[in-house]
Amino acid sequence: MSFTVADIAKQLGGEVAGDGSVILTGFAPAEHAKPGDLTFAENHEYFARAEQSAASAVIVSADILSGSKVLIRVPNARVAFAKVLPLFFPEPTFAPGIHPTAVIAQTAQVDKLAHVGPHCVIGERTHIGARAVLQAGNFVGDDCTIGEDSQLFPNVTLYPRTMLGRRVRIHSGTVVGSDGFGYVVDAGAHRKVPQIGNVIIEDDVEIGACVAIDRGALGATRIGKGTKIDNLVQIAHNVVIGEHCIVVGQAGIAGSTTLGNYVVIAGQVGLAGHIKIGDHVTIAARSGVMSDIVGGGTWLGAPAVPDKQAKRQMLAIQHLPEALRRLRDVEKKLGIERKSREKE
Repeated sequence: MSFTVADIAKQLGGEVAGDGSVILTGFAPAEHAKPGDLTFAENHEYFARAEQSAASAVIVSADILSGSKVLIRVPNARVAFAKVLPLFFPEPTFAPGIHPTAVIAQTAQVDKLAHVGPHCVIGERTHIGARAVLQAGNFVGDDCTIGEDSQLFPNVTLYPRTMLGRRVRIHSGTVVGSDGFGYVVDAGAHRKVPQIGNVIIEDDVEIGACVAIDRGALGATRIGKGTKIDNLVQIAHNVVIGEHCIVVGQAGIAGSTTLGNYVVIAGQVGLAGHIKIGDHVTIAARSGVMSDIVGGGTWLGAPAVPDKQAKRQMLAIQHLPEALRRLRDVEKKLGIERKSREKE
């Protein structure tokens, strides 16, 4: 597939600086680019490399100039990069139809424009919307809903009553709607509390590989529209995640915790149960959050505190050995070193 520089600029709403008729046949990072390739540079440092490359054209921010390369100037080079990649690397398409190895309950409704791949299982009263794709080996339990243009990659499991909105993407190995982890001690043993709720995933959510999202004990575990969840994340029962949040790999969110909108949870963060995180909060990697956080700001550490406070604590810890040495010197001069050790 090939495009002219002018074609790409039109798609991106950008401006051409140079020959707009240059033909582009691929996209590559600067260090691997060859003639005919388009590349991008989001700052002057990256552009220095792009300008020395064999690329035929470069996507750049508006303030970059060049005497040797054809440029496509855009307001944000990284956003343009995300928009242009699908032009050169379109995702595979799936023809409507049902593979003969699929097992579909009689009461299920599968839209005629949906694709159901090999060895999929669809339960009773489940509804599959138009242009939805079940690639292969998917299990979709009873009373589920999969909205239009949603896609399940191979080996995704949806427990009964799971509801997916439109344009939801769930990657391989993920399980949605598994039992919430609920037990009560009875006569010295752990008695299971039945988890009879479900999971609701709103429009435009993407969920990575090997994620576990538990169904609610009574109500729903809910993932708000536009939220993106990385691989290997655990979301417990009755968690509510707001709109357009980011949850990075190996994070864990305990039961009945609520996240506002545009919250960022970095890698390996742990959130305690029954807490509330406000809008636009960022939790830095490997932090542990034990209590509510109001809207805005960055928090880090375990237990997590506002980032400026955490950084002061980190600096103080770095100076602690020297401070202890000075304290011992003062104690020695005052003749109290022996007494201090006796008390210890």
